[in-house]
Amino acid sequence: MATILGPSSAAISASCGSLIYPSSKLVIPSISINTGSCSWKKFYGGIGIQGTKGKPQFHIAVTNVASEINSVQQAQKLGAKESQRPVYPFAAIVGQDEMKLCLLLNVIDPKIGGVMIMGDRGTGKSTTVRSLVDLLPEIKVVFGDPYNSDPEDPESMGIEVREKVTKGEELMITMIKINMVDLPLGATEDRVCGTIDIEKALTEGVKAFEPGLLAKANRGILYVDEVNLLDDHLVDVLLDSAASGWNTVEREGISISHPARFILIGSGNPEEGELRPQLLDRFGMHAQVGTVRDAELRVKIVEERARFDKNPKEFRDSYKAEQEKLQQQIASARSSLSSVQIDQDLKVKISQVCAELNVDGLRGDIVTNRAAKALAALKGRDCVTAEDIATVIPNCLRHRLRKDPLESIDSGLLVIEKFYEVFS
Repeated sequence: MATILGPSSAAISASCGSLIYPSSKLVIPSISINTGSCSWKKFYGGIGIQGTKGKPQFHIAVTNVASEINSVQQAQKLGAKESQRPVYPFAAIVGQDEMKLCLLLNVIDPKIGGVMIMGDRGTGKSTTVRSLVDLLPEIKVVFGDPYNSDPEDPESMGIEVREKVTKGEELMITMIKINMVDLPLGATEDRVCGTIDIEKALTEGVKAFEPGLLAKANRGILYVDEVNLLDDHLVDVLLDSAASGWNTVEREGISISHPARFILIGSGNPEEGELRPQLLDRFGMHAQVGTVRDAELRVKIVEERARFDKNPKEFRDSYKAEQEKLQQQIASARSSLSSVQIDQDLKVKISQVCAELNVDGLRGDIVTNRAAKALAALKGRDCVTAEDIATVIPNCLRHRLRKDPLESIDSGLLVIEKFYEVFS
């Protein structure tokens, strides 16, 4: 439900079947509003709404409006959920702990920079990524904004929203779940970046912009399956957006920019081709997925999948408690992340490992520090341990090592060996 920032203002959302009066400043003295949560404290028989000068006054009876709006919202959410294709529960994924951990850490701290998942075909890479949808938390966004602008962070605001803030205008805010956007391999550049209506711009003098997938993915997740098969021109677009956090569209002398900060998740099979080093470096973490060799575990995976295919709703219900527990863990970790500390001695040793492995740049140091903090928060601690670093450092540095064609040992093992050498 949308609310308006400001101690003496309120809006009634049109999406809930109520009224919005954008042209008048609504003063509702008999309702107490908590910004962002919109909890309705008191109700009287009717509420007098005072319009601005020269505007008519309105009188709206809202005796049971809270319960009615809540019931409408719940019905809408339930209907939307039932109409969607059933998603395999994240808690039901058997094995593949490395991949699952990397995904969870990126949800807890989006600034880690995403994860690249490489492995054999048929190992559940795309199933696991898409199952993350159910666990994604809610975030505050500006109501009606196509870029999911953050009302509290100017860096994540679209230009129009930022202008409103500069002018002192009030913003309507609402809570939505974090988006997960699939980027198809055959997508055109216009569909990804967005398009400008040149005719309207020339005839009416208005910048008519149709947002693309990067706009929709802002403050969310952008998932590219078979990322190593992505066309080079789309790779260039992703590199530019991932580096700057903004997407700029230039057409016929018209330039439009909008925020495009997203968690980039890619998956692929190494047999189908290597990834460009520039794009590979943009992924914060790298997870390797192998085919399960244990016969009993393989049977369990097959049986679970058969149960899901037979009755998806019943299967999802059986994992409902585990899913909710995981959701609570993620929400708690996100809220406590800022209080997690890492000792100076551990920071120095992380940088020493990166230096001795000849890791180019400082992105490896930064990502390892962030991932270790996110893991500590997930475990409910406020201090990073060497064990946390040992868990995440192979995934943070594996893809940043210079490749030696004559080297047969896995790069992750090289990182672990160097870690124990430095931390011992």
